[in-house]
Amino acid sequence: MASSTLISLDAMGGDHGPSVVVGGVKAYFSRYGGDGVRFLLHGDEAAIRAEMARCGLSDDVCQVRHTDKVVAMDEKPAQAMRRGKGSSLWNAIEAVKAGEAQAAVSAGNTGALMAISKLILRMAVDGLERPAIVASWPTKRGFTAVLDVGANIGSDARQLVEFAIMGEAFQSAVYGVERPTVGLLNVGSEDMKGHEEVREAHAVLRTDAVPVNYTGFVEGHDIAAGTVDVVVTDGFTGNIALKTAEGTARFISGLLKEALTSGPLAKLGALIAMPALKKMARRIDPSSVNGGPLLGLNGIVVKSHGGATAEGYGNAIRVAVELARSDYLTKVSANFARLAAAMDEPAPAVMGETQK
Repeated sequence: MASSTLISLDAMGGDHGPSVVVGGVKAYFSRYGGDGVRFLLHGDEAAIRAEMARCGLSDDVCQVRHTDKVVAMDEKPAQAMRRGKGSSLWNAIEAVKAGEAQAAVSAGNTGALMAISKLILRMAVDGLERPAIVASWPTKRGFTAVLDVGANIGSDARQLVEFAIMGEAFQSAVYGVERPTVGLLNVGSEDMKGHEEVREAHAVLRTDAVPVNYTGFVEGHDIAAGTVDVVVTDGFTGNIALKTAEGTARFISGLLKEALTSGPLAKLGALIAMPALKKMARRIDPSSVNGGPLLGLNGIVVKSHGGATAEGYGNAIRVAVELARSDYLTKVSANFARLAAAMDEPAPAVMGETQK
């Protein structure tokens, strides 16, 4: 079909391999319909086809490319780049480079995925050093995009501005926000707060150099409040914030479960409140926000949690499909060119949406 979208999947990545990946395809179709979406699965053909039979998926929607080579979850990125050619992860990314697939999804080794993706696809714009990982953060208003959450430990002012460009385009493509608001994470809202790189990025974003809807500094409590649609920070801070939030959520969930099972009256109250409790659980369920794109690549690659359920993997597929069907790459490239011109630099070489 000329209008179909082909998503390339590393079927062997993650803690569970084909059972979750193929199950994720089924979950995607069950929840989103999947009109015009097809899949290319890389890995052990026998294991993949066994799961396809269990899930009732046919060759009409799932092509299988066999390989018995797998990048281990604990393999170092440098080793994966040297020895990973021909693996399920490598082949999934190669399909995007060749223009065969519009996006790739993997639950495999994060460091290896990032290194191999950069090696094969390269960065979308000359001068970008590494991709940024974006997380969809549940808030009072819906979801806020937070980046970077671990790809880059330290970031200078220019990188922070680039994150703002990529995050704004992501939020528009995946969540349909027409003109997302963007904030820069800091220790306070005053102009003099923060280190030099944050203040410098703040100064650039306040000008017309970059066409993003920048509102200024935001603080940690603003993330969950949904004060802005996109929160920009370096990977060190973003990763700590993300893992702190995940740990806090697990702690509160544990306390709530303990309180609601502490006695007969508490159990009765929990039974009465069950519809509301289930609604809250769905809101904070990690599966509902699984799927972190590696932004900045010359192609679309989405990282799923290694321990994701089939439903969670299905959501990572949804993110890949939304990005593949959007003008994300074109918009980011155009805004990077505008940034370079505004800062009196030669415009960087902007690649095509895929390398063919």
